[in-house]
Formats: sequence, structure tokens, C-alpha cells
Amino acid sequence: MENPGFEMNEEIIQSSSNMKERTKQEERKSHWSLMNIFLVCLLACVISTIIGVLIISLVYINNIGFTTELNIQKHEITSPKTPIRMSDKKRVDVKFQFLNHLGKSKVFQFPGGDIQWARFRYDVNDYPSEEEMEFGTSINNQRSKMTFGTLRIKSKGLRAPHWHFNANEHGFLLKGSAWIGVVDAGGSIVTTYNVTAGQVIFFPKNTLHWVKNVGEDDCLFLLFFTTHEELQTLDVDDVFFSTPEDIAARSLKPQGGVNFIRTFKKQTEDQAINLPPNLVELIQNASYVQSPDKLVWRYFYNLKASTEFKLPGGVIQWARFRKNGAGLNDNEKIFSDSLQMHENALTLGTIRIYSNGLRQPHFHFNANEMGYVISGCGKVGIIVSSKITTDFDIGVGDVVFFPIGTQHYIKSTCDEDLLLILAFSTGNQLQTLDMDDYFHATADHILAQLFFKKQEEFKKIPRFSEDQAINLPSQLKLIAKNN
Repeated sequence: MENPGFEMNEEIIQSSSNMKERTKQEERKSHWSLMNIFLVCLLACVISTIIGVLIISLVYINNIGFTTELNIQKHEITSPKTPIRMSDKKRVDVKFQFLNHLGKSKVFQFPGGDIQWARFRYDVNDYPSEEEMEFGTSINNQRSKMTFGTLRIKSKGLRAPHWHFNANEHGFLLKGSAWIGVVDAGGSIVTTYNVTAGQVIFFPKNTLHWVKNVGEDDCLFLLFFTTHEELQTLDVDDVFFSTPEDIAARSLKPQGGVNFIRTFKKQTEDQAINLPPNLVELIQNASYVQSPDKLVWRYFYNLKASTEFKLPGGVIQWARFRKNGAGLNDNEKIFSDSLQMHENALTLGTIRIYSNGLRQPHFHFNANEMGYVISGCGKVGIIVSSKITTDFDIGVGDVVFFPIGTQHYIKSTCDEDLLLILAFSTGNQLQTLDMDDYFHATADHILAQLFFKKQEEFKKIPRFSEDQAINLPSQLKLIAKNN
């Protein structure tokens, strides 16, 4: 018997089952749809990550290569594969890494004198020649902490009051006479002193100072600065004219206030070395006061009157630090202590090599060396490695550079003495080893093995009671005769 009630229930059940089935299908579709979206996003992330890693890897590899190239340029004395050049038309002789013909360099002229430089420049176009760029790049790559310049001041000319941001300044007065002023921090102590040819001046970094020619002739300073970067300097007149008028007036508080400040007129020509044409009208009374020695000798050293270290082939004099002031008089001790107080100070000295004399091969443990030829002529040799050696002639006005640890020699080749002013990049005691000293210090059986010579052969290298740092060939001839 048909049961309508049952049939109705069956339809309801059937309808309910169909609805559940559709719901499950929709859920499955929704589930797969979400899964597909997730998988697509995951794949996109993976691809993006891979691409990002590849890009970063490529950039890193390129940076490593670039950094390596920079490091090579910084630390190698010569880098023929990747030199910095204004042009690639010619290869510059390796000797110009150690030699600068300063007399041929650009002269920077001012109303009261001129300046010439042996220095590093950031902009290669600032170098007058490829040879000068080779030298500038060399002293920078070697982190030499050295820059050299000559300063010529006309009679009554003034090197304007100024200071250097990034360097101490050491100078040697070659000729003329000058009056120096140095202002200590706070301005309460002003040290002034007179200097004549053969004496040394010293200005610590960020110390205001001036130089006035008080003689009838030009004065010429040979200057060393303790930086291998570009020298950073501020002159007092430049600072004044760059300061807002109201600020200058409030600082100086002159009669007339800002109106007085406005009476100052900036000159069209750089006044770094100043010499007004109407100087007589401007100055009615000038005095050149000498401060007490205890102040002066912090910034001054009488090199020409210092101890002469006499050697068979020449003479050396020093303006340097000595531990415990050994061998120095009271004033010289003040200078020695002053050098120790200031970071990156230099050691200065003059070396006179007699005609045909030789400053024998040697090297310095703790300093780069830079020198200027004052008189005479000679030959220089330098050994950087077994593959990098050079020798070259030097004459008046040439600047030489010997990086720390490189073996070098200087020979006088003229009838007259060869005279140089030398600077070493240490404020401590200079540490040096000469060729004869390290040969004598090395066991003869070690030398025999190294040079493939019989041990007894090395007894032919004599020892002398007198230091042979600078020697003469006549002594060698005498030895040969005695043997």
C-alpha cells in the first residue's frame, strides 16, 4: 500500500541529501579554490625570493671585486694593471711614485708671494701632469701622512693668520727672516718669535698661526704637513667675510656696531699671502716681540745650532723627540716634549752628503720619509720588492718619497755636497736598519746558505768602529790595499 506520508518523507530526505551533496561539492570547490590561491602565492614568493637572492649575489660579487680593486690601489705601491690616469696614452715611469720635480709644478701666485705643492688631489684634473699625479696617488695610496710645499713670502709680505683642520705643519726656513705668531686655545697665550735661515717651525693641527716676512729679501719656507689627503685650511679673512655681519658685530662688539663691520671690504684677489700696495699708510707702528723661551720652543727649534752627527761621508742634524731628553739641552727638551704631546708629529732633519758620499741602503721600521733637495745633485735607489726597483737622478728642487719599510739609498754625484731636508712620519724615535748592520747581525752560516757562498767568504765584509751610515769610497780602496 502506498504511503503518501512515507513518500513525502522520502522526497524530503532525497532533497536533503541532494542539498548536502551540493554543499559538499561547493565546499570542495571553495577548498580547492583557496588551495589554488595559496599555491599560486607560495610559488610567486619562491620565485621572487630566488630572483632577489640572485640579484643580491650579483651585487655582492661585483662589490667584492670593486672593493678588492680599491684595496689593491690603496695598498700597492705600483699597480700597472689598474692605474689611475688622466689618459691611457702612455705609461708613467715607476720612479714618479717616489719623485716629484717640484720646480716644474704649478706656481700658485698671491699678492705677497707664491706656493708650490707636491701633494694628492681628489680631482685628477687638478694635476698639471701625469707624473705629478703618479706621485700624489703614491703618497695617498701609501697612507703616508705627508704633503710637501714651498712657501715664498716677499719682503713685508704676510701669510695670513690661518689654521689647518687635518694636519700639523712643520717648516724649515731656507732663506730670509720672519716673525711668527701662534695663538693657543682660549686666546690667553699668544707666542711670537723671530726665525732665521736654518731654523724649524712647528704648528699643531687646528692652531691659529701667521708668518710675516720682516727682512728685506724674500723668505722661503720648506713645509711638511701630516696628511696624505687634501690639506684643509681656513684663513681668518675668509672666515670673517663668510660670517653674517650681525653675528660678527655681536661677537666683536666694535664701536659703530654692524656699520663698522660693513666698512670691511673683501678683496677680489686671494689674500692668503698678503701685501697691500699701500702698506706704509696702513701701519704706523709694528713691533716684533719675542716671547719667553719656555713658550717659543714649543713651536720652534734651532736646527742649524743643534748637535752635528758627523759620519765619514757626511753630517746629519735632527729636530726630533728624544726619550727622556737624552742629548738635548733644556730648550731642545721643550720642543721634544711638544712633539710628543701632539698626534702625528714629524721628525725633521738635514743630511749633508759629501761629494761621492753614500747614504748606504737602509729602511725605516716606523716611518715614511720625504725629502727636498736644497743643493747639489745625486742618485737615489729604492727597492720595494724583487720585481719593483728603480733608481733615478735628483737635483735642486726635487722631492723624494720613501714608503715605510722600503730599502733606499742616496748617493752624492756632484763636486759639491748634496744637502736635503728630510721629514719622517713619526713623532717618536726613528727606527732604522742599515745594510751593513743587518749583514753583520745575520749569522755567517745563514748568509752562506742563502747566497751559495762558502761561510769563510763573509769574513771579507769588515766591521768598522765608526758608523758607516754615510760613507766614502776612499775607505773601501784603503781596505782593499790592506787586504
